[in-house]
Amino acid sequence: MDRIEIGMAGVAITLLLLAVRTPIGVTLGIVAFVGIWILTSLSAAWSIVTAIPFDFITNWNLSAVPTFLLMGYVASATGLTKGLFASIRMFFGRVPGGLASSTVLASAMFASASGSSVATAAAFSRIAVPEMLKSKYDPGLATGAVAASGTLGSLIPPSILMILFGIFTDTSVGALFLAGVIPGIISAGIYIGMITVRSSLNPSLAPPHNETYTRAEKIQGLKEIWPLPTLIVFVLGGIFVGVFSPTEAGAVGAFLAMVIAGFRGTLNWPVMKKALVETAEGTSTTFIIALGAVMFVRFLGLSTLPEFVAEVLLPVTDSPVYLIAMIAVLYVVLGMFVDPMSLMLLTLPIVLPLTTSLGIDMVWFGIIVIKLLEIGLITPPVGLCVYVMKTSLGDQVSLSVMFKGVFWFLAMDVLTLTILVAFPILSLWLPSLAQ
Repeated sequence: MDRIEIGMAGVAITLLLLAVRTPIGVTLGIVAFVGIWILTSLSAAWSIVTAIPFDFITNWNLSAVPTFLLMGYVASATGLTKGLFASIRMFFGRVPGGLASSTVLASAMFASASGSSVATAAAFSRIAVPEMLKSKYDPGLATGAVAASGTLGSLIPPSILMILFGIFTDTSVGALFLAGVIPGIISAGIYIGMITVRSSLNPSLAPPHNETYTRAEKIQGLKEIWPLPTLIVFVLGGIFVGVFSPTEAGAVGAFLAMVIAGFRGTLNWPVMKKALVETAEGTSTTFIIALGAVMFVRFLGLSTLPEFVAEVLLPVTDSPVYLIAMIAVLYVVLGMFVDPMSLMLLTLPIVLPLTTSLGIDMVWFGIIVIKLLEIGLITPPVGLCVYVMKTSLGDQVSLSVMFKGVFWFLAMDVLTLTILVAFPILSLWLPSLAQ
């Protein structure tokens, strides 16, 4: 076999191993090692594999991963995310579909702090879905709102996926963070708009919520939710005005989360220990996958497969929009079976030569990729967030009803994606102001 055929074989074997649920980091590392061995020699492969971890870990930008994870885990463990749904519903409860709209906002805020769409789906399937079902909401609407809005944590910064995208594409993480703000707001707004319109046209989907709240109760509700928006705005604001770098922002955010928790009296050693352990576990998992991806990138580079793909596809389309459409199809299909981080790190080595050849802005492309990864989290047959909800809810709502409810949100995701592709300024405006 020639180099390109070896590269193709490596990609095929990788997808096969992922299909049988082999851990992604292990899969990428083993395939890369064997592939480099075949392309060069055993000693060369061993030298590359032993050198890559040291070179990779010394990347200063990677220190943002554990610090942002720590910020999220501290916020969650100390109760800074507690009461989000109950507080926000006070202001949206009387709007058509208000409980579902409240879920969208609360889930988006929770996900942006926790950094985990799956954790958000699990949490709000227990918090929000029972409340909506009790209020006679359509089960599909109730579960669809939770599954879809939890994915917004990848788009609304701080986002671990954005950090890894920035590192692997040599793109400013700060610019990616700022670029995700407006698309994240648009995504949430379109979800809420769809919920409101559907509930207005068909009140049986979301019966009116007639419970009223006094001004004192609303003020108390605002006291419950202020820590999380304050934390996020402080971190993003500091990056925007240049007070600290995105890498430093993670440490600042983690420290501020501890200060707020201490002020509220919820910070203690057992809670801190739990947050530190979860941070260590989350960082280890992320780094193992990332290391495997780095080695896989080296293997693909030696095989010249990315250049071959670029040479084949570029004559077919010289339009960035057509190329984005082709990449979107690839991500949506693979996103049905592969988790977001693994999918991004697996595909970037192949698609980057195509995007750079057409001069596509990497910040804008990063937001498009993140949005596509979000779509994969709720796309059947393996929408990870939907299955997590099914595990949490048991027999309360059937899987078919959940996927039926998610369809409307998938349609809104396609609309959002179309808007972001058609108007790159929506992603690039804030980063341009910070330059």
